[in-house]
Amino acid sequence: MMRIAFAIAAAAVAMPAAAADITGVWATGTEGGRVEIYKCGSALCGRVVDASRLRANPDLRDVRNSDPALRQRKLKGLVVLKGFTGGPREWKGGPVYDPESGDGAPKGQLKLLPSGKLELKGCVVFFCRTKIWTRAG
Repeated sequence: MMRIAFAIAAAAVAMPAAAADITGVWATGTEGGRVEIYKCGSALCGRVVDASRLRANPDLRDVRNSDPALRQRKLKGLVVLKGFTGGPREWKGGPVYDPESGDGAPKGQLKLLPSGKLELKGCVVFFCRTKIWTRAG
């Protein structure tokens, strides 16, 4: 009986860590966007895996990028989050990039909200932009 109680207690302690795992596919909320957050070394990164514009044209390029030299990159598979570390509820890293607007930020923050949604904040100096993502199911 003691072993069963210990196993249940150990599982209860492990649950919050599993609940805070943000790897997987997230809906960005605009243009049908989907970003996969994955482990890249000891950090987390994110890449574009789907969007309504990509379904219409899978060869779509990063034409909204403010840097003309980067406008020929394919959107599908484009890394938009790099080097995020921390956890279990908040991660910091960067850079972050928004292919919908062509804007980027050198630093960003990810925060898993109690609702299970993910808050993404990118800041340039004192100007910040926040988006809320939901887990794609």
